[in-house]
Amino acid sequence: MAELTCEVLVVGAGPTGLMLANWLTRLGAQVMVADGKDGPTAESRALVVQARSLEIYDQLGIGDQVLEAAHRAEALSPGFGARSFGRIPLGRIGARLTPYPFIEVLEQSRNEEILYDNLRKLGGDVFWESPVTAVVQTDDGVEAKVGNHTVRARFCVGCDGANSVVRKARRIDFEGVTNPHRFFVLDALGARGLTPGAVNVRPERTDFLLGFPMRGEGAWRLIGLVRDTNGDGDLDEEDARERMLRTYGVTYDRARWFATYRVHHRVAAAFRDGPFFLAGDAAHVHSPVGGQGMNTGLQDAHNLAFKLSDVLRGTRRDGWLDRYEAERRPVARKLVATTDRVFNAITSTRLPLRALRRILIPVIAPIAVRVLPTSSGGSRLFQYVSQIRIHYRLDPDAGPSGPRDPVLGRRLPWTGVNHAALRAACWQIHGYGEVTTADAPDLGMPVHLFPPAPETGLQPGLFYLVRPDGFVAARAVPAEADTLFRHALGR
Repeated sequence: MAELTCEVLVVGAGPTGLMLANWLTRLGAQVMVADGKDGPTAESRALVVQARSLEIYDQLGIGDQVLEAAHRAEALSPGFGARSFGRIPLGRIGARLTPYPFIEVLEQSRNEEILYDNLRKLGGDVFWESPVTAVVQTDDGVEAKVGNHTVRARFCVGCDGANSVVRKARRIDFEGVTNPHRFFVLDALGARGLTPGAVNVRPERTDFLLGFPMRGEGAWRLIGLVRDTNGDGDLDEEDARERMLRTYGVTYDRARWFATYRVHHRVAAAFRDGPFFLAGDAAHVHSPVGGQGMNTGLQDAHNLAFKLSDVLRGTRRDGWLDRYEAERRPVARKLVATTDRVFNAITSTRLPLRALRRILIPVIAPIAVRVLPTSSGGSRLFQYVSQIRIHYRLDPDAGPSGPRDPVLGRRLPWTGVNHAALRAACWQIHGYGEVTTADAPDLGMPVHLFPPAPETGLQPGLFYLVRPDGFVAARAVPAEADTLFRHALGR
């Protein structure tokens, strides 16, 4: 039995683990990734890549590869039963918010392949067929049983899914519920009855259907709720096919893949336990409503990678890692609560909710199709779904209530030209009019000046301290920037 050492042991080579390994390797950390599978996932439920994840892929240098491999959904198409109420063009409601005002449909398996290929280009790799069966804390970090090896590391991150070995070994509660209903997921060829080129959202009195256009003529990912009238939990493809045709007017030639699964709404009681961390499905699981799950895991990894790198390089103390849970767990809790409410609203068998779905949706959805493309509500909806509106409370002592700053603690607003600077993946200072480089504090980091863009919330006459993950850590007038920025940097 060999004994191996590394700085960070990443358990699980799904999208979250591979994203974390990519960033840590790029930042110079010694990383070991272990997974019991024999290679990247062949079949997967997750397939939506939101705008914020595309921004992270671009920062990593593989954005073009993801866009080339993905199939773009340009619109949302709400409906009810077999009726479609039109299209809400995503490009119109998100055009001035992000370089990626759309939804890319790319299966989890392809995300993993792209991330794995890039990890190898960076000099990293994955220990496939090496399940992690035990982890314990030691005086100087962690010790893990990985396949036939003993691995010693300073930190261990569980990216090993809803049945996480790391979470269970640390006895961290997975708080929440399991929904009694069963989902089906189906990759259909030759599908008909859906609005082309759009994400179809079709609730009904008792069921609902989501349709995601995929690469290939008539190729669709169909996700729905099929109520088990027999009570035996055994739902097959023919049953799903018959009900989709009867309820939604959707049919298809053949299925490439069909599976059913239960839906869980759970959040880990802690995202950090000493040298152990949880990310992705190991930390939070929820329904597929909104296409948020994989994207949230990718952002967990992005957030944690820079914090681990700061501590490993000695530029931050260990307490800096507490910010990971402080920032990401509230995001997960809000996401799970929101998807849980939406899921219950569209699946409840209670007569009042069934009546509301039948009466209100056919009235409200056509209005939304007309109004959202030109209203502030459309912009806000896009920001939530695309995950570019996420806010972190930067003051560790701040409570959960109170007003949220439009810029501080948020992903840097996009002005059309400023996000390219984020590819350097380092702390940096930005100015947006009425400041010069001579006014900037000398903190040993790049200073970027851009044209004024007050409509984004970035005000002229101020400097902004931007974190490596693209979030705004502080702002100040030139005379106060040195003091305030050093405080934000922990110096």
